Amino acid sequence: MEAHYPKYLLYCLLIAGSWLLSCLLHFQYLHVALSSSSFAAPRRAALVVLPAALDASFLPAPAVEADDKRWSTSSVVASSPSPSSSPPPPPSCEGRYVYMLDVPSRFDMLRDCVPGSPLFDDMWSWCAITVNAGLGPKIAGNGSDGDTDIIPSTGWYSTDQYALEVMFHNWMRRYECLTGDPSAATAVYVPYYPALELHQHLCGYNTTARDGPSEAFLRWLSSQPTWAALGGRDHFMVAAKTTWMFRREPGGGDGGCGNNFLGQPESGNMTVLTYESNIWAPRDIAVPYPSYFHPTSAGEVAAWQARARAAPRPFLFAFAGARRIKGQLAIRDRVFDVCESAAARGRCGLVDCSHGLEGSITCRTAAKLVALFASARFCLQPRGDSFMRRSSIDSVMAGCIPVFFHRASTLEAQYRWHEPEPGRDGDGGRRRYYVLLNADDVLEGRVDIEEELSRYSDEEVAEMREEVIRMIPRFLYRDTRVRFEGEMRDAFDITMDGVMDRMRRIKNGENVVLKGYDDSDEAMAASDS
Repeated sequence: MEAHYPKYLLYCLLIAGSWLLSCLLHFQYLHVALSSSSFAAPRRAALVVLPAALDASFLPAPAVEADDKRWSTSSVVASSPSPSSSPPPPPSCEGRYVYMLDVPSRFDMLRDCVPGSPLFDDMWSWCAITVNAGLGPKIAGNGSDGDTDIIPSTGWYSTDQYALEVMFHNWMRRYECLTGDPSAATAVYVPYYPALELHQHLCGYNTTARDGPSEAFLRWLSSQPTWAALGGRDHFMVAAKTTWMFRREPGGGDGGCGNNFLGQPESGNMTVLTYESNIWAPRDIAVPYPSYFHPTSAGEVAAWQARARAAPRPFLFAFAGARRIKGQLAIRDRVFDVCESAAARGRCGLVDCSHGLEGSITCRTAAKLVALFASARFCLQPRGDSFMRRSSIDSVMAGCIPVFFHRASTLEAQYRWHEPEPGRDGDGGRRRYYVLLNADDVLEGRVDIEEELSRYSDEEVAEMREEVIRMIPRFLYRDTRVRFEGEMRDAFDITMDGVMDRMRRIKNGENVVLKGYDDSDEAMAASDS
């Protein structure tokens, strides 16, 4: 038996060797598999894609689901990076960040405008202004209302002239450079609606009723931490009426209309956007009234411009408006008389808004107004309750050359941000796109409106109209509810550019006191009274 020990020892060695070889081969395969897996494409559940400009060092590793079917974003918690590792902001937002204040509900004029409420369903309440994010009810267009086929089937709305506060607020909600950090913001937007608030007690109320709510709001606003840094000089807001409605002289009686919102020290520190400013002593900045046209693409705008360019214009001039009681506005009555007389000869198109509620509704019917202005070469724009009229914007949208009677009514004087960049003709001067007649000369018979407008040749009219049509994008507010297709700068963009430029200069310590209109216009200003 002992003689067999060497044979058994050999068997044992062979078995042990085979086992060791199997183990080595197994672990070598596992090592190769593990090594090669580090070069394989990561499983989609573990994939996190970040913009190249951002540093992902502050993000924890993503958790991988066992079944490899989904992963939860709740498992990724992004903490605030330290200042040393903070990523640089996108170049497009440098110097353009805006912080939007959260205004308490007691100052929210539309807090009761919720679907199903009596106010929401009342077409005569201020809740109607919220329809389609402030744009108003959609106009069917293409002759479906029986008036005209001038209005296309898309992009046109029955927009209230005082809707800009709501429209701008909705635009700001989608502004690409909003920030939740006030210290990072170049400007602070105040989403308060002073015009809607005033409209409840515009006239016929005592001064306490008219001034009290806005004064309470200003007290709250000036107590906020954002106000302390610059005393509100980096704050801006929209007040969708003319400057005069917010500048009632303090100490007066209870008669008249308006309040003293813009006469308060706090308002004086802010940049306030109104429909009309006092051009000789401006304390706020004028931005255009909203039109009825709110496109969703540059192609839609180009199509409308082509339609306005090609529209037949049988009338020499047109006017839409009403007389004033007891001849309070002599120039307006004269324009009315001139147009009535010329209408009998087919020279003037007239929409009379004088007949109470019916007349008021007629002059707020987009189809009638656009059809009128698109059928005339010139559109007469005498002053109304103040120098600026929404009708002036409507005439631009229709490609109709505006005719003004006061310097303070011109787009050039009021809308300095939106009025065209200085186009240059051969002599280096500005291309003219409007007519300015002196109101006194018209009233005293030294200038005949029809005769004066007849002096313009077809070529001159065509050149002026083309300038007006080119201005259309700068004076329209696009539909903010959808992403705009194509390249175009509208009134929102131009307004925001102006605001941000002004805020940057304020934060750089520059003096940004608004300058009055050129002294060379002093004589014309005197004749406006």
